[in-house]
Amino acid sequence: MQSMMNMRKIAISALAIVTLACGCTRNVFTPRPTIPLVMSIAADTTGIGHIAAIAGNMGADGSIAIIGDPLDAISLARHFQVSDRWDNIDGRSVRDSLPDFAGERFDVILDAYNEPYVHFVTDDVSDQERLDSLREAAVQGAMFAWDSTCVRSISDPDVLLPKARAKILIFTSAMQAKYGLFDVDTLQQLTGGCSILLSPADILLDQAYSSGARNIAVWTSRPVRKSGAWQSVFEQKGLPGASLTVITPDSALDIRTEFRSLLRQYFATGKRMDALILDSYSADASYLASELALIRRAATDEDAGFDRMLPKDFRIFEPNESLLKKTYELLREKRLFTHRIARPLVYFFETDESEAGDPVLVCVDPSYVQNTYVQNLD
Repeated sequence: MQSMMNMRKIAISALAIVTLACGCTRNVFTPRPTIPLVMSIAADTTGIGHIAAIAGNMGADGSIAIIGDPLDAISLARHFQVSDRWDNIDGRSVRDSLPDFAGERFDVILDAYNEPYVHFVTDDVSDQERLDSLREAAVQGAMFAWDSTCVRSISDPDVLLPKARAKILIFTSAMQAKYGLFDVDTLQQLTGGCSILLSPADILLDQAYSSGARNIAVWTSRPVRKSGAWQSVFEQKGLPGASLTVITPDSALDIRTEFRSLLRQYFATGKRMDALILDSYSADASYLASELALIRRAATDEDAGFDRMLPKDFRIFEPNESLLKKTYELLREKRLFTHRIARPLVYFFETDESEAGDPVLVCVDPSYVQNTYVQNLD
């Protein structure tokens, strides 16, 4: 715990897990030691150690927690709030002019204290203390999501406000798929908790593979690529006949130029690219679709080469849509919808540190979020 508290991060994005809700089936994991924080929490059988168990057995009454980099978490919450892709009665893929997540509560935990997570990973892969701190950040985020209280303000931490306990935890960072979610799931197994845990790396790879893609590319930042997070999750999944190429294209002023840089790098591998995963909540796939349409015309020799590399059923996957789709499917499958007739509610929280050096979750209002983060998102 203390190692995480000593690592204040600048303001303002291995094993990914889908743990199915109560009565849940567990994935089979390669045994490895968890961090001391998990064992400490699990040993506290009279108090904090029971939080995961209580939250995980609430059924439909819990909230959907979105945990991560503030801009990523806000972007994802917006998609959930306005989604109308399915019929609310029978789940058909047809709009019905009603919010898909009607009556649901979203608790958006802006992890300003720990982000950006790439700062936990250095070129020295033996820096175990820093990596354990990243794992602790994931566990602490889960504890915040499962807890039933938050503080009113960092200057008044003794005043506690009520909050919902989370039935679903969505971690927005692919980094947490490698560093942290194993520990969160271990904590649940030790305490009897059974919340759903979702990570973009796990969901995006599954959806790309299920589409028939076998040669998959990931477009991510250089620090995330160097961390090996995507490759680690891919190897753990053991997808037969599949390959993964993780690329950071050359920086450019527009996304279309970067897209072509990525295609050039991939072209050098000599493989077909069946699907492209965007590791970004802000990337607009429509720009890539328009550039792809130009490439299909094969006006240049390079375009003709790209066209041969990209099959006709080539698809682009991005985290907002993929996480939204998976969450909706799980809510229906596990009968976890609240079935309240109301618009989706969004509540915001921010991670911080008390004067005593303890982690705290602060309740923040939408105007604060607007002034602090949203102006950088729009």
